[in-house]
Amino acid sequence: MLSIIRFIAVSAIVVAASAQDIITSQREFTPVERMQAADWTDADEINRTWQHAVVHRPQAGGDIIKSSITELSAEKYSGEKYPTIIYLHGCNGLWEGSFIRMDMLSQAGYAVIAPNSLARNKYPESCDTQTHSGGLYRYTLKMRQQDALNAITKAKQLAWVDAKNVSILGFSEGGITVATLIMTKPEQQTNARVIEGWTCHAGWPEYQGLNAQKFEPVMSLVAKYDPWFQADWARGECGKFMHPNNGSVSIEIEQGQLAYGHGLLQAPALQTKVLTFLDQHRN
Repeated sequence: MLSIIRFIAVSAIVVAASAQDIITSQREFTPVERMQAADWTDADEINRTWQHAVVHRPQAGGDIIKSSITELSAEKYSGEKYPTIIYLHGCNGLWEGSFIRMDMLSQAGYAVIAPNSLARNKYPESCDTQTHSGGLYRYTLKMRQQDALNAITKAKQLAWVDAKNVSILGFSEGGITVATLIMTKPEQQTNARVIEGWTCHAGWPEYQGLNAQKFEPVMSLVAKYDPWFQADWARGECGKFMHPNNGSVSIEIEQGQLAYGHGLLQAPALQTKVLTFLDQHRN
């Protein structure tokens, strides 16, 4: 049955996604007028996001390999296959908080692959973290969706990935991408989706709701007073869009410090809930 959890009081140090924290967004963005529809699905551009992916992978002995997809794709590998998470960053790219999430997942036994959408040659600015303004380029979502589907497909071809156990987790704009992905091919499908920092409510119809199929469970986490989603049309949570009988879970935090945050997975209690959810939906 669908679980909707609305009252959670947890304490944690929340890492703000400030300009100082951002790691991969120190780049010049492409002016919107220079963007064309062909750029969204350009194969070379999509491949750049995969070639610049960051990887955290467990190994025998309990250590974690932190490397790039380019290095690990070239290795001769005959070891254990790992359940794998595709991690989708927010609108300003990979930052300190991304690696907190990747560490949490890899320490729990998951390989984590984070494609880097900002590695595209042509990429417009899609948000302003100082004013909490998003949607500066409407079609960024189409680009992020293409990058995600490519990453899922390519990940399943890797020798160290358990192709029967691939899930996807996205933060903020990455969460919007996770929510709206349409996975039409078997090689694109995942075991479960996790959405952090998104309400599933939007003014643009293609940003609205969930596109997960009825057999695909979803967990969503959002703060009621998240400063990014205080417009009337943006408030809410994803529960109303979830299938009621597939183990999906919607968590809306209404109490405590986290109720006013955007990044939630620094909180150990929520990390535990996410890991439990992912473990429950492994084959």
